[in-house]
Amino acid sequence: MPDRRTFIAAAAGISAVGASALALSGRDRRIPGTLGGADVARGHRLRGASFPAATSTERTSVAIVGGGVAGLSAAWALADAGVEFRLLELEDRAGGNARAGRNAVSAFPLGAHYLPVPNPEAKGVLRLLERLGIVTGWEGGKPVFDPYAVVADPDERLLHLGRWQEGLVPAVGLTPQDRHDLDAFFAAMQVYRTRIGADGRPAFSIPMEGSSRDADLLALDRLSFTDWLHAQGWRSPVLHAHIRYGCRDDYGTEPQHTSAWAGIHYYAGRRGAAANVDGDAVLTWPEGNGHLVGRMAARLREHIVGDRLAFRVERTPAGVTIDSLRGDGSVVRTHADAAILATPHFVAARLVGAGKAHGFDYAPWLVANVTVDRPPAGPGAQLAWDNVSWTSRSLGYVVAGHQGLSATPGPTVLTWYLPLSDMDPGAARRELIARPLEHWQAMVRDDLLLTNPDLADAIRRIDVWRWGHAMVRPVPGYFFGGARAAAAQARPPLFFAHSDYSGLSIFEEAHWRGTRAAEDAMALLGVAYGSTLV
Repeated sequence: MPDRRTFIAAAAGISAVGASALALSGRDRRIPGTLGGADVARGHRLRGASFPAATSTERTSVAIVGGGVAGLSAAWALADAGVEFRLLELEDRAGGNARAGRNAVSAFPLGAHYLPVPNPEAKGVLRLLERLGIVTGWEGGKPVFDPYAVVADPDERLLHLGRWQEGLVPAVGLTPQDRHDLDAFFAAMQVYRTRIGADGRPAFSIPMEGSSRDADLLALDRLSFTDWLHAQGWRSPVLHAHIRYGCRDDYGTEPQHTSAWAGIHYYAGRRGAAANVDGDAVLTWPEGNGHLVGRMAARLREHIVGDRLAFRVERTPAGVTIDSLRGDGSVVRTHADAAILATPHFVAARLVGAGKAHGFDYAPWLVANVTVDRPPAGPGAQLAWDNVSWTSRSLGYVVAGHQGLSATPGPTVLTWYLPLSDMDPGAARRELIARPLEHWQAMVRDDLLLTNPDLADAIRRIDVWRWGHAMVRPVPGYFFGGARAAAAQARPPLFFAHSDYSGLSIFEEAHWRGTRAAEDAMALLGVAYGSTLV
């Protein structure tokens, strides 16, 4: 895309890895690294465990359970309004699946790694970016973005037929049928992108609640994306493979298990607008969206309490009580006038005593951060921020040091992604828990060396992160079948906020849900607050 900065390979601070250090040869040495992820032991205590009685109490006006993007967004709105609140987070630090890590070479994402230029209707996110200095001004009604936050060129490349090419759609070796189906598909997506429904809404909006409710659009949710493609007569294996990449990338789900509404939304829902970059540009940092949640959490630090396992939430005549387990084994009871459950729905259902959340399933993922002595190479297009192999089971890797300022290529970190979408989700979660670090390191190493054999002697360490419930799976019927809307319905003084209730695990949806819940809670409490969402 035009107007992006020139790629510079290495991150600042690379001197921590000495040039004379002996690099690992591909398969003949044990690879240093760590095995991490969401705290399984803490989280699984919710499944039928008994808890001691509360030994202490605390009081706040609004209690927030969950410190992912939705919880932090709710907290941000409450802080703006001067409302007293406390945020209880299961993990030691907030951020949800946007958290990040860091080593001597670079910061790196552990999950979500970019934010597209927001749609004009995502007003709350645009205001947040303005507060963070990422939107630096406005020209002609469009935001001006900090150029250091816009992904540098080149942004994407694909390894196809033995060579790297720019972009993620194969450009060579296509049959006439492939070209016809690809052209027809993308033309159809452009029609959906610009369509305004009979109700005056965009066909596909972000946040999704602003999408048109035209009957033919709602009917898409009753089909799988694969079935919808077949109904159009588009059977090109190249098109279907590209679409599989998209569904796995955003949803962690195979296209035959993805609602056609969600599949089309992936391609037609984004209409970013900016004054100084292309509307389809993305914003990123070495730590990915960890940059955003880190800055949000820093502002809210005094209100966030980590290592607190909330296990019971009850409405009372005076408001809400929340019982939570501290790291030392004691239980504290929090009394609040209102509460926001900013957890995945399967957790929220247990907290309020509803048991298992029916109709909600979750995609397991594996993320690895691979520290290498030098940037990857390969024939064809030069190294990009996002690098994908046409034949790999993985989604490839992003280069954490891509936004760096060093003029001398050197060590960097490659963040490698694998949605376990080709397995039953429950079986995949059990596999994530059962297998040791060395198993996953070997899988990551072998996949990476198939893509980049030039790195055989350059891998220094592989740190693996497991997400058992990375995101809700948007299966057919999820959006407009009734269960999602019912689960999202507030029960004042109890409010629900999570991207689960949108069905799209993206920053804008979580931000909208969290901010909306905070605004609803403040309205209940009689707090005057001008909405940032309109």
